[in-house]
Amino acid sequence: MRKPFTIFTLCAILLVLYSPAHAQKQTTIPRVGILRPGAPVPEGSHDPFLDVFFQELRRLGYVEGKNITYEIRYAEGSRERLRELAIELVQLKVDAIFTVSNPAIFALKQATKTIPIVIVSSTDPVRSGIVASLAHPGGNLTGMSLISADLWPKRLELIKEIFPKVSRVAMFWNKSRTGMAVEAKATQEAAGPIGVTLQDRGVKDASEMEVVFEAMSKERPDAFLALMDISLLAHRKRILDFLAKNRVPAIFESKDWVEAGGLISYGADTADVTRRAAAQMDKILKGAKPADIPVEQPTKFEMVVNLRTAQQIGLTIPPNVLARADRVIR
Repeated sequence: MRKPFTIFTLCAILLVLYSPAHAQKQTTIPRVGILRPGAPVPEGSHDPFLDVFFQELRRLGYVEGKNITYEIRYAEGSRERLRELAIELVQLKVDAIFTVSNPAIFALKQATKTIPIVIVSSTDPVRSGIVASLAHPGGNLTGMSLISADLWPKRLELIKEIFPKVSRVAMFWNKSRTGMAVEAKATQEAAGPIGVTLQDRGVKDASEMEVVFEAMSKERPDAFLALMDISLLAHRKRILDFLAKNRVPAIFESKDWVEAGGLISYGADTADVTRRAAAQMDKILKGAKPADIPVEQPTKFEMVVNLRTAQQIGLTIPPNVLARADRVIR
């Protein structure tokens, strides 16, 4: 004979279903830490990486506050703050971390060996010691490479094509940054065959920038090549003002520099790269291990030309170059 369904039994079931432990399990949602080397963008502006990253995760079904939360930290251009914030995110026990730039990547590598990390690396992640290999990154890290070591020589060739009379190019880069020496060496090796002499303007920290400007004022390079770095971002206006005042054509990695007044940029399509990084984050949040997710390389590239800047410094951009540009700022 079946026993009656008593009130006591019902209460026992409800107690199990709505116990604190069960409720916590039901409401726990993943937290993604985000470590940015620079400062928050001004109100009304956009962050080229985070905007696309969030947009792609929304497309993949993640709604902030519903099934995902973010812990965003900005280092304001300070390497020391990068290390502190990396440790802070680890102590918060976030489920995964997204970051851009090698200084932030190495800060996180030192802070954790277990929390999954998705990166966008500007330098070769293998030669700079970030991962064991592209196909099998190993450890707790995967992501995207912008293959800068391969693209900087191409940028040098491009500026020579646009301005055939260029013979002396000042190369500004951060000597203290791990991995950037790889880019500088690759660029130096490409200079001779195309008839360009590189003026090495590497610095160990931003305090040496004025020395670089003084040297450039005396030696007058025909063009300027800026290897992307956190120290450059913090002094972008100063650099662009100097180049404009001295009428020096310059080529950059990121279109953000061109939108801010630089002349030309050529590099990986950062929006496409970031969307693919978000897809990797989606895999990790669904249980995949970073060690099993290959580090990917860009497949789309873009060239942006600021025609207003060209006119201001008295330069003519050849029509064939403008025709090849993905975007022209007039």
